[in-house]
Amino acid sequence: MSKKVAVIVGSLRKGSYALKIAKNTLDMFSDEFEPEIVEIRDLPLYDADYDDADMTDKPLPEVYTTFRQTIKDAAGILFVTPENNRTIPACLKNAVDVASKPKGDVALTNTPVAVISHSVGAMGGYSSNKNLRLALSYFVMPTVQQPEVFLGHSPELLDEEGHFNNEGTQAFVQSYIDQFEEVMKKHPKA
Repeated sequence: MSKKVAVIVGSLRKGSYALKIAKNTLDMFSDEFEPEIVEIRDLPLYDADYDDADMTDKPLPEVYTTFRQTIKDAAGILFVTPENNRTIPACLKNAVDVASKPKGDVALTNTPVAVISHSVGAMGGYSSNKNLRLALSYFVMPTVQQPEVFLGHSPELLDEEGHFNNEGTQAFVQSYIDQFEEVMKKHPKA
């Protein structure tokens, strides 16, 4: 039976480059893993009152419960994120916050993680990559450390159908996914 991999895209735009890049990775996983894009669009902004049993007028949103369980069931998480104003998009930070609660039952704990960032500029989302890694560093999450993937000038890396248009990018991202699989095998989630 294949192990599920949650692919979280840090953009809500239907035609986003991050989504196109994420879709490219889906076929790069071996048969041992089953990657699936996990939607974060409908997660309400994190509010600690949702996790407070005494706050009866603010029930826990069902979408929180479903999202957290999806993360708990995943053998790993692949984040694909653009850079917004030198950091990660608000929707992605919100998803991390939702998965980080409630204390004592954190969905992210012991989940292997990999990060691909991109930007339309030359730096390839360097700041978003580092900011996401910083947010995740609070948790026990085995991580692919090297190489880091910063895809600069991302629109130029994709063809009309959204596929990588050159062998170099394809091979580089494939090698990263291969390393991510090794991390997931070496650190299976309990």
